[in-house]
Amino acid sequence: MGNSFSDRFGMMTRWYNQQGPYPVLFTILAALLLVQATRLIWLVLTPLGPVGDYRANDVEILSPQSRLTLFSSFDPFFRTGAAQSANVVTSLQLTLFGIRMNEASGLGSAILSGPDGVQTNYGVGEEIMSGVTLDSVEFDHVIISRGGVLESLYLDQSIPAQTVGTEDPVAPASLSLESNEIPGVASLAPRNDQGRVTGIVLSPLGDGSLFKSAGFRNGDIIVSINGNPVGSASDIESLKSQVRPGARLSVEVERGADTVPVAVNLGAQ
Repeated sequence: MGNSFSDRFGMMTRWYNQQGPYPVLFTILAALLLVQATRLIWLVLTPLGPVGDYRANDVEILSPQSRLTLFSSFDPFFRTGAAQSANVVTSLQLTLFGIRMNEASGLGSAILSGPDGVQTNYGVGEEIMSGVTLDSVEFDHVIISRGGVLESLYLDQSIPAQTVGTEDPVAPASLSLESNEIPGVASLAPRNDQGRVTGIVLSPLGDGSLFKSAGFRNGDIIVSINGNPVGSASDIESLKSQVRPGARLSVEVERGADTVPVAVNLGAQ
């Protein structure tokens, strides 16, 4: 009996040795096939629809007026909203000297002065004085909010245009028309870009003290005078004609990579 069992075990061992790893692989494949078959049966028997008393919500269709209101409130450029118009000109003692618009964001800033004549740059939303804020910036004016009431303030147009005639105009005592300079302050030179004047280059004169006290720095280039961009060599004469004792000017200068507003106060002398 023992010999018979040993013989059978030996025969099975020799048979497995002859077959190699194939029986093991066959067993693994059979197990995987059984698993996949079980999953397939589960998928077939599992219901695809909702379980229980399920009812889909009805589609809500907005009325044309509601859709118009919805899309009117959407701003793809993320601005604060369209500027509101103000038909009332403000009675406050404010003077507007310069405007910077940002059409991409709908914001901007403005250079304003109060009764004291001190010019300050304000951004949209900033408070100008108690109860008064800058609401929006337009092409030639700004809109301020005065206790919730919108009022307009236009650019200062009090500086007269340069007179052209047969007689030579009388130059201010502080100017020298023989050379492009403001005596003791700065020399003026046009900056050309492809044959077009795009700015006025400033260089300090003397020890540079008056140049610095006027708010300038070495290398500044004036690109705007009282809100008007520099576009020709005649703007140098226009700048010189506006410089007089006690004059206050609002200019924008390129200072490196930035554009900076400068309030120029030449004083009484």
